[in-house]
Amino acid sequence: MHLAYPAVLAALLFCTGIYGVLARRNAILVLMSVELMLNAVNLNLVAFDVWLRDTLHSGQALTLFVIAVAAAEIGIGLAIVLMVYRNRGTSDVDRLRDTAEAPDGTKTEATA
Repeated sequence: MHLAYPAVLAALLFCTGIYGVLARRNAILVLMSVELMLNAVNLNLVAFDVWLRDTLHSGQALTLFVIAVAAAEIGIGLAIVLMVYRNRGTSDVDRLRDTAEAPDGTKTEATA
């Protein structure tokens, strides 16, 4: 198998993830785009591990580590998004950045 096939697929996945992070407004879709980018990195790690015929399988071991970190990241990220949605009523990233309010409902000095 040529190395070009998984490398091109990984590049397309990574570019799709970058587009999702830059263009999406919903925080959950941004998290999904980050997962796409991490999966593109995992594909590259495994493809280069097979291509180099590494006896220690370092690429596959690092891929397992990245999968574990991605699972933790998505768990914490979803918990944060759910709490923000409960408090603010929206998960729109742009509206969350612009609507910094004090607990009593008044605008803070930074946004006034």
